[in-house]
Amino acid sequence: MSERKVLNKYYPPDFDPSKIPKLKLPKDRQYVVRLMAPFNMRCKTCGEYIYKGKKFNARKETVQNELYLGLLIFRFYIKCTRCLAEITFKTDPVNTDYVMEHGATRNFQAEKLIEEEEKKIQQDREEEELNNPMKVLENRTRDSKLEMEVLENLQELKELNQRQAQVDFEGMLDQYKEMERRQRERELEEDERETKEMLERVLVKRLRDSDSEDETEDVKDRGNKHTADKPTDILTTDVNTGSQGSSSVGVKKQKVESWERSVGGLGEKGALGSLVVRKKPADSAGAPRQAANTQTVTNSFIQSFKVPLLCFLKGSSFGFGSPQQQVYMHARSKNTFIFL
Repeated sequence: MSERKVLNKYYPPDFDPSKIPKLKLPKDRQYVVRLMAPFNMRCKTCGEYIYKGKKFNARKETVQNELYLGLLIFRFYIKCTRCLAEITFKTDPVNTDYVMEHGATRNFQAEKLIEEEEKKIQQDREEEELNNPMKVLENRTRDSKLEMEVLENLQELKELNQRQAQVDFEGMLDQYKEMERRQRERELEEDERETKEMLERVLVKRLRDSDSEDETEDVKDRGNKHTADKPTDILTTDVNTGSQGSSSVGVKKQKVESWERSVGGLGEKGALGSLVVRKKPADSAGAPRQAANTQTVTNSFIQSFKVPLLCFLKGSSFGFGSPQQQVYMHARSKNTFIFL
């Protein structure tokens, strides 16, 4: 079996290539190729639009007796997608484009037609100037005159616009400067207001701190005053102290404590003044006898009721070591009773 990929083939010694018959094909034969529409077109038969890039199975042939610098020109046959009418166009190597032959019209070609017309006019003028020198002079004179007219018209338009506009450039600059000045003043006012607010906030904070410090010092002084007093001073306080303080003119009234507001002072004359029975001072001779009588009354009171002696005062509960408990213990030691 021979090789599938070979570089050299065997030629017999008696091989004569002139004896091989040649295949004769027509020069204008057509090939079926796949292409896309090179431009937008509209069918003349049904008016269907065929856009650029639409694919067709076209027939391709070589145009006879047409060459451009040795390049062949090809013609393509396509059919309309709606009515199946035949449309033909061919290559244009001169302009590197395609040319529509028949069956449709090319769209969006106005600009191209204008350019072609301008080129044609320019070519005709150049050919005419080559053969006629006087024509060259006439064309130059006409061009210079046309240029002067265009410049004059442009100057007139500028003057007309200036008369109608009446723009005051100095006024515009002054207005802009005034706006800048107002903006700077506004910014300065805002800065001053913010600074003033910050100073006021700092001052208020300092005043609050000083007030809190004063209140703390008052509380500490009051606590020191209460701790300095003895719990038993309530029983020995003079009854006339409250009346003298109230009757004096121009003297500041003492602050009433919370326990005094609730049940009143122990030394005041009032509804609760009879609750405390104080031991009266007596001579030294009758002291033992009076002490014996008091002890007898105490024992009989406790034996009769069989309950502990309590002291109720409206306020905080009796805690160990509180002033109320100390008052109670002192009264018990002195044989003084508080009744409710």
